Amino acid sequence: MSKNDSSVVLEPAVVDDDTPEPPVSVPDSGDAGEGGKLKMIVQLVKKCLGVKDIASMRLSLPASLLEPIPNLEYWHYLDRPDLFAAINDSNDPFERMLAVIRFTFTKDLKFIHGKVCKPYNSVLGEHFRAHWDVLPLAYPDEPEQPPTPQSHLMPGGSALPAETTLVSETASVRSGKSSKSNRSGVSFLSRNKSVSTTATSPHPSIDGNVSAQMSKLSLDHGRNSNSSDSIDESARLRVVFVTEQVSHHPPVSAYYASCPSRNVELAGIDQISAKVSGTTIRVSPGQFNQGIFVNLTGGYGEGEKYHITHPSASVNGILRGSFYVTMSESTIITCGGGRPGQKFRTIIEYKEESWLGRAHFLVEGVVHTVHEGDMQHEEWTKVKHVPHSRIVAAFDGTWRGHIRWRRVGVGSYPAVSSSVASSPNPSHSQLPHPTLPTASESKADVSRPDTGDYATLIDLSYLQVVPKTVRPLEKQLSNESRKLWETVTDNLIRKEYSDATKEKMAIEQKQRDLAAERKKKGIEFVPRYFEKDISNGYPSLTPEGWKAVQEELEEDSAYETEGSDRAKLNT
Repeated sequence: MSKNDSSVVLEPAVVDDDTPEPPVSVPDSGDAGEGGKLKMIVQLVKKCLGVKDIASMRLSLPASLLEPIPNLEYWHYLDRPDLFAAINDSNDPFERMLAVIRFTFTKDLKFIHGKVCKPYNSVLGEHFRAHWDVLPLAYPDEPEQPPTPQSHLMPGGSALPAETTLVSETASVRSGKSSKSNRSGVSFLSRNKSVSTTATSPHPSIDGNVSAQMSKLSLDHGRNSNSSDSIDESARLRVVFVTEQVSHHPPVSAYYASCPSRNVELAGIDQISAKVSGTTIRVSPGQFNQGIFVNLTGGYGEGEKYHITHPSASVNGILRGSFYVTMSESTIITCGGGRPGQKFRTIIEYKEESWLGRAHFLVEGVVHTVHEGDMQHEEWTKVKHVPHSRIVAAFDGTWRGHIRWRRVGVGSYPAVSSSVASSPNPSHSQLPHPTLPTASESKADVSRPDTGDYATLIDLSYLQVVPKTVRPLEKQLSNESRKLWETVTDNLIRKEYSDATKEKMAIEQKQRDLAAERKKKGIEFVPRYFEKDISNGYPSLTPEGWKAVQEELEEDSAYETEGSDRAKLNT
């Protein structure tokens, strides 16, 4: 059945035994174009009006509305694993906090240079694993300047040739033979393209069969944007990632990532709550999602534990079919544990967008000291809440581009001289105190770098998502994401939307049958890679989970991709 067939496959409204709410289904319009998709999206939004939590419902969508990528592969926080690996590089605790802030701003890079899309819904027990081999950051001689990523920069960045072609990951997800994925589930957009023109359809693929398409892809493109002659392969750092769907209703997944050579690991629970508010979809952390937990297991920051909370987000442009994300509320980064001494806490405040005019994506924040035994700071969730005497650094800018920072006072300086990756001792007793800009001032001021006391914290406009390496299909288990959804992905890339919907329905029906069988026999589902108890928001790996991590650490660093020439996508 082709995309042009007039017959339409509709998903039956089957209610899962453990589904707390009735399913929301949208019939396929039969029109695979943008107009047809927009019509289906509007119908879906109408059906979700007044629903307390969309995420708790089983959304029964035609395959033509989905991006050809599994949910567990799409949702992760390692868009820049090199910045994650760099958290423990400095012997200065303040510099380590700055490193965590940089990682926090890059964890959702996919929404800056890509489009908002709907991946496949994960099924219970589905799992995904991947790894990255990244170059360590380079540190400048000037300690106030940020470290420099060595690869995967946009044209205009220092490590990417201007002629480099950007390609879609969704095609690379299809190929089990190919393990290099060039995007975390979203297609690249021009850096200068307005967010209001973002497409809602999957990235266009080459006409012809899938094998022909894959032979024209360079799935190794993202490994290194520089000439291979300039790379010291032995310097690469292995970062591994394992995740599993541990609950279906509500949808909850657990994840773990690690860079053992730099003594950094992170873990957490992913669950969202979503509801329609006006013409936007408001997304916030779910009950079990208590943020990201970063642990330093050795090195300079041994014993430090960073807790990063999630802000709220809104998906806008629904009625126009041009989706874009805005952020609101605050992210709090708290440091605990580690060696005795000064501890820091960060507030990242996302400025509310105006109902009128274009979005500005503004952010401001402060780093402040934490006094041992004092719990007063737990009430501080906005910049204005923090007493000026406790602030040691301030930053502002746009979370989609340039963010600047500067020190306030001398509380951020180390007591002893530090390494090249750390800050020097102050040569004076007092520094000028910056005045935090208001939202209106920020709109005028922070769109360009400041030449005063400010320095660059990070510039997200030049950073690409670093591609992941995934084991080929023949090495994957039946419940591993790419293997599980292989037939759906095949048909979506061929634009055989009716066949894709049928394959999707078959997978979902099998899961309902398994759930019914477990209920009949009184068997409770037990996750494979993570312990069942996730009540504290921090998942623990099972022996099988640790085995998967170790296997991923030992996996081949360069699986052969389809086509020995690793040709780039013809444009």
